[in-house]
Amino acid sequence: MEKVEVLIVEDEPLVAEDIAGHLESLDFTVSAIAHSGEEALEFLSDNEPDVALLDITLAGDIDGIEVAHYINKNNRIPFIFLTSHADRGTIEMVKETRPGGYLVKPFDENDLLTSIEMALSNYLLLHPRSEDLTLEWTNKHLSNPLSDREFDILMAMKSGKTNAELAETLFLSVNTIKTHLQNIYSKMDVKNRTEAMFKINEMLKKG
Repeated sequence: MEKVEVLIVEDEPLVAEDIAGHLESLDFTVSAIAHSGEEALEFLSDNEPDVALLDITLAGDIDGIEVAHYINKNNRIPFIFLTSHADRGTIEMVKETRPGGYLVKPFDENDLLTSIEMALSNYLLLHPRSEDLTLEWTNKHLSNPLSDREFDILMAMKSGKTNAELAETLFLSVNTIKTHLQNIYSKMDVKNRTEAMFKINEMLKKG
């Protein structure tokens, strides 16, 4: 299974390296670090990472919000804003770009992981071909087919539900959900929820 590739757009080198370290410890691949909006657009013009982490205030004339608008127009990948700015005006400008998440610095690895998982899940829900996600279609793309119950759990999982919420929705115990998830991960050749959502996105792209 290929790792999820993440673009970091952050103008403070030490902060960027710290984020990169968190990502690598979470088993993501850092595709590039851009220290300005201009660098980010140059990279995005020839590359397509799976997720982008964008600081709002950047060195140069192009800020993170402008990078987000460029992504929406040209790359169509989920992105998450990482910023120390949480005032109402900034949040309103951010909302117009339809981000996959918004993290206020400082944040921990768990916050970062959860945000990336949610960004991939939300992007999947909005994918123009999401209606193709039937059990039959999904199993055509897997060597080991999912059962009806496993597919139900996968579809519920993509909405960002926790194990407890999955158990409540599907009238199962949390331990049963965990067992089903391990079987799903094994059949999809992934390690966790993030990689599962990423693989579904890749399947949809390939058709």
